[in-house]
Amino acid sequence: MVSSSGAVLLREAVRLSGLDAVLSDALAPWRSDRALHDPAKVLVDEAMVLALGGDCMADLAVLRAQPGVFGTVASDATASRVLSALAAGGDEALSAIRDARVRARDRVWSQRRPLGSSLSGQVIVDVDATVVTAHSEKESAAPTYKRTFGFHPMCALVDHGEHGTGEPLVLTLRAGNASAMGAADHIAVLDAALAQLPATDRAQVLVRTDTGGCSKAFLHHITDAGLQYSIGFGVSDPIRAAIATIPVQAWRAALNGDGEARDGAQVAELTAWMPTTTRDHLTGLNVWPVGMRIIARRERPHPGAQLRLTDEDGWRITCFATNTRGPGWTLPMLEVRHRQRARAEDRIRSLKDTGMRNLPFHGFAHNQLWLEIVSLAAELIAWTQTLGFHEHSPVRRWAPKKLRLRLFSVAGRIVHTGRRRRLHLPRDWPYLDLLDTAWTTLQTA
Repeated sequence: MVSSSGAVLLREAVRLSGLDAVLSDALAPWRSDRALHDPAKVLVDEAMVLALGGDCMADLAVLRAQPGVFGTVASDATASRVLSALAAGGDEALSAIRDARVRARDRVWSQRRPLGSSLSGQVIVDVDATVVTAHSEKESAAPTYKRTFGFHPMCALVDHGEHGTGEPLVLTLRAGNASAMGAADHIAVLDAALAQLPATDRAQVLVRTDTGGCSKAFLHHITDAGLQYSIGFGVSDPIRAAIATIPVQAWRAALNGDGEARDGAQVAELTAWMPTTTRDHLTGLNVWPVGMRIIARRERPHPGAQLRLTDEDGWRITCFATNTRGPGWTLPMLEVRHRQRARAEDRIRSLKDTGMRNLPFHGFAHNQLWLEIVSLAAELIAWTQTLGFHEHSPVRRWAPKKLRLRLFSVAGRIVHTGRRRRLHLPRDWPYLDLLDTAWTTLQTA
């Protein structure tokens, strides 16, 4: 009997992506001549554990108890030595793992591209920071802006649109007191994220962030790279004064995600009424990038919402900057696209459900390596959804928690017959048809 039969889908995603092979080649310098366990297999096994809901190295025991599904699994001591060796490798080992990930991603996307919901087929990269608490003294753990103690990693994630979830590109560990608005960190994370994309997709990227990414240095960096952006823009007193001068007829009805008019919400372009820019003392830049547009949105707070001092005449005002122009990109469509940045919060929540909530090591390099394993786990889940199910299947949008409960955790029996091994699943499992569909699709891919 095995208790995680649905994990065979994850194993097939590893095979189709070629992750095990490319990772083994990349980590060959860190495998000793007498080693029985390939470092790549150790990382893939740990990623499997996190995909199934584990959150620490000791959870490898779950895989070790089911060799019929997962093969030979390293002991906890061996796995710890492998991670220590890779952590000692520093940036070189980290770069090797990321190179393997982009090669595997290229192979998956060449088989079935998970994007395409955008009007122009853009690859949407969301950049956002989050807080991960620590309950003990760990290297670089510090008080955070949320008055907790821990770390402040920055994430770059691909949005799969309305017909999918997403996948992480880069998870960069930072000290707990790192700023959410640092231009240098945003630039470094974006460059690392672009390197994670297949080469053919790097020129059609849209970068989305909240107001933390609204710096002249970051916007110039995006513009110089020939990319598009949709970035939250702070509503200061001069901006509010400019909004007050917008003619009433300039406001347009905002749309909801279904393309229908949203009651009590309007959008208008603020570019022509923007005040004269002031010098950015951090970078020395005193102008915003050429072609930048400022879009303002106002809406009536929903019933029960707490009003703010900055609400004007009962309207709640938000703004964002973008350089997107062209057919189809009306003001309401641009505003809907920017508001869908909220999907990044869902992706981060899923990452925390897949091992990022707990950074188990004391050393900073070890915990950065742990974030790479979290990325691998999240990618295996996303690739299983992408390769195993039709584009409009609801399973493509399921969060990891739901996948674990309905698909991955199903028990089964391994039967040996006619020199073959067969996995028998319970006939009355309510999601057996989905398991069968995914298995058949992955086998014939």
